[in-house]
Amino acid sequence: QESLRVIILKATGRVFSAGHDLKELTPEAGRDHHEEVFSTCTSVMNLIQDLEVPVIAQVTGLATAAGCQLVATCDIAVASENSQFATPGVNVGLFCTTPGVAVGRSVPRKVAMEMLFTGHPISAQDALLHGLVSKVVPEEDVERETMKIAERICETSKRVSALGKASFYAQMSLDRRNAYRMAERVMVNNLALEDGKEGISAFIQKRKPVWDN
Repeated sequence: QESLRVIILKATGRVFSAGHDLKELTPEAGRDHHEEVFSTCTSVMNLIQDLEVPVIAQVTGLATAAGCQLVATCDIAVASENSQFATPGVNVGLFCTTPGVAVGRSVPRKVAMEMLFTGHPISAQDALLHGLVSKVVPEEDVERETMKIAERICETSKRVSALGKASFYAQMSLDRRNAYRMAERVMVNNLALEDGKEGISAFIQKRKPVWDN
């Protein structure tokens, strides 16, 4: 959808997301069903980071297991002060291996390992300290703060944002030298975009840019 600029994921109630329904993961469901559940979840997580537009998690309450994975996967996360985050699968005999992929790429290794091995929840402030969320605000301000970020994004060029998001995730899998080589090419390509030309012209002329999108 051409007009789509940003996606906000949020929930009502005291739980942002508790992850998978364990009743779907009983032995009776069968291995094929189990594989489908985790494959679908992985597809959703990959889709979030493959989308051209930024995805913001607006978190109030509890985010556990795949719910914590979802927060870690989103490009930006705004959390209420009362939010908590956990990967408690180990406590029911199911290590949070798939959530660990996203969480382990968002927080330091030892923090991730403690979360995964103990299942103990961390506070919103600790989540902010370790990089799991972008911002923590009082619960009554969560929606307002999320919308402020979304509105700022909407003021920028969609094409430039899309290029930037794709490039950011691509370079994260490269070593430093190759990441810089890739980033150099992207910046040159960015300059060739109409919005790249417009943005620099607008800055020099001291006016507001008019984006192609």
